[in-house]
Amino acid sequence: MTQDQTTSQDAAPETPAPWRPSRTVAVVLAGGTGTRLGLGIPKQLLKIAGKPIIEHTLAVFEHAPEIDEIVVLMATGHVAEAQQIVDKAGFRKVTKVIEGGDTRNATTRIALDAVGEGDVNILFHDAVRPLVSGRIVRECVNALWTYSAVDVAIPSADTIVQVDDDDCITDIPVRSSLRRGQTPQAFRSGTIREAYRRAAGDPDFAATDDCGVVLRYLPGTPIKVIDGSDENIKVTHPVDVHLADKLFQLAAAQVPRLTDHRSYSDEVAGRTIVVFGGSYGIGHDLTELARRHGAQVFPFSRSTTGTHVERPEDVEAALKTAFEATGRIDHVVVTAGILEKGKLAEVDQETIDRVLQVNFVGPVTVARQALPYLQHTKGQLLLYTSSSYTRGRADYALYSSSKAALVNLTQALADEWAEVGVRVNCINPERTATPMRTKAFGAEPEHTLLAAETVAQASLDVLISDLTGQVIDVRRAPGEGAPAAVPVQADRSASAATAG
Repeated sequence: MTQDQTTSQDAAPETPAPWRPSRTVAVVLAGGTGTRLGLGIPKQLLKIAGKPIIEHTLAVFEHAPEIDEIVVLMATGHVAEAQQIVDKAGFRKVTKVIEGGDTRNATTRIALDAVGEGDVNILFHDAVRPLVSGRIVRECVNALWTYSAVDVAIPSADTIVQVDDDDCITDIPVRSSLRRGQTPQAFRSGTIREAYRRAAGDPDFAATDDCGVVLRYLPGTPIKVIDGSDENIKVTHPVDVHLADKLFQLAAAQVPRLTDHRSYSDEVAGRTIVVFGGSYGIGHDLTELARRHGAQVFPFSRSTTGTHVERPEDVEAALKTAFEATGRIDHVVVTAGILEKGKLAEVDQETIDRVLQVNFVGPVTVARQALPYLQHTKGQLLLYTSSSYTRGRADYALYSSSKAALVNLTQALADEWAEVGVRVNCINPERTATPMRTKAFGAEPEHTLLAAETVAQASLDVLISDLTGQVIDVRRAPGEGAPAAVPVQADRSASAATAG
């Protein structure tokens, strides 16, 4: 619909009819080829946080109640791959997955044809902005009740300079009036159609931005700008891949908790959970918590059941016990670990072998043995790293490095197992009050330690979530403390409970 209606001088201006769209369509633009990333596949198919980028993006619109339909414009030659992602994820709102054009304006024209005639809200969004929020989508759609074109932007934190052909500054615009554009860009269908109709008569027309087309060819049309977010980044360069992955990790740290005991019981009751390292510390507290909510939990450890996670036969027997008792295994948790202090050059070979076997070979062994059970239930493997994984620390290099390896293992398995529906995540607690930590460091001030119960609660939240490939940070809330001293067990079995 055109925005510049003309009237005779004698006639009173007509009051525009209220906007009554028949539906709201999200058009996901996935035509990029990944050239700047140096990839052999389109960047929207690259996996971040265990899923292809485009799957993360589509999920936002799939779950947004304001969106009725999704149309995907995919890079030439990759439509089948995109369709497979849609089918596997079960996205019900996606009605079309079609090839985009050679240029941005050609792609928009194809999208408009795919949407069809009639009064419709249309949101155009870059497929490689997977961190767009539901809030942004909602505000874009709401703004269309008042405005016929809507953009998303954030303030510029940097000074912007304008240069000439010799790279010399010609102007420095006032930063307070500048914004950095994002997507989605939202339109009443008549407005964007009319803008492109007029642009078709311009031989120099080349669109890179749909709001820019409206601004140029329908200059009297107000374009409302709503606030975007710093997290809504576009994955364009290699560094963006790492930034996006880290942002997903930070988002995962805010795993929503359910509201009450009944809600947890509804989610957990009847599930079978196997906990390796379930006799002390975090593993013990998770066992007790899950049981209170109705789960059937089977804890195994060296001290209570003689189970060594690094021994395939022990792990096989443990899993078989749980399966034969309940007929299913929904979650497998590995909290078992050893923390031995000492300079690497001074540590004996026996200690090196023991630490590496328990801390790394153990989780690998459990993962291999657990997959057939988890594949049947579409369950989850949950591992535990340490806050030291980001930077190895003197005097416990083996512990730090083996825990860092679990982060990589988590991400790799989440990728490998996505096709069979098994999720893999890793909990990263800060320093936690556990028997293992007390044994290694002695009594510490309570305000400096995270309570094992807090880590157990976060672990349960992750188990009932749909996260995969995530490293979930667990931190103390302001003012939270934990017992300063945790009794040290008489034998070495205390080290089977992991510490943050």
